[in-house]
Amino acid sequence: MAEMNQVVAQPENAVAQRDDDRMARTITVLPPVDIIEDASGVTLWADLPGVTRDKLDVSVHDGNLRIEAEAVVPMPSGLRVQHAEIRQPHFARAFSLSPDLDSTKIEANLQDGVLRLTIPRREEARPRRIAIGVA
Repeated sequence: MAEMNQVVAQPENAVAQRDDDRMARTITVLPPVDIIEDASGVTLWADLPGVTRDKLDVSVHDGNLRIEAEAVVPMPSGLRVQHAEIRQPHFARAFSLSPDLDSTKIEANLQDGVLRLTIPRREEARPRRIAIGVA
C-alpha cells in the first residue's frame, strides 16, 4: 500500500506507471476454451469475461477459425482512477478446422461472457448406418 502512495506522490514514477499500464493493455490473453465433439459436429465454449457483441470478431479463412475480442471494463463517470489492476484485455485464439467440418454453417452465440460456437460436420462426413440386404 505504501508503494502505491509513493507512485501517486512522485510524478516521474507516475509517468513510468502510465507507460507500464499502456504496455499491459497490449497484452493478448488466450481465453480458456472447452471443445466438445460428437457425431453431429464440434461445439467450442470460450470464456470471454467483459466482452460485448460489438467488441467480438469471429472469422474463418482457409480452414482456420479465429476469435478476437476486447473486454470492456466500465469506469464510473466522475471518478479519476489512481490505481487500477483490472485491464481491458485483448483476447485472441485460433484453431485449425478439420475438413470434415462445415465452416459455412458455424453458429455463434455470446451470453454472459461465454461464447458458444457450433460447427456442424459436413453431411458426407457424418456417420451413417448402412442397410444390409438379404441375398
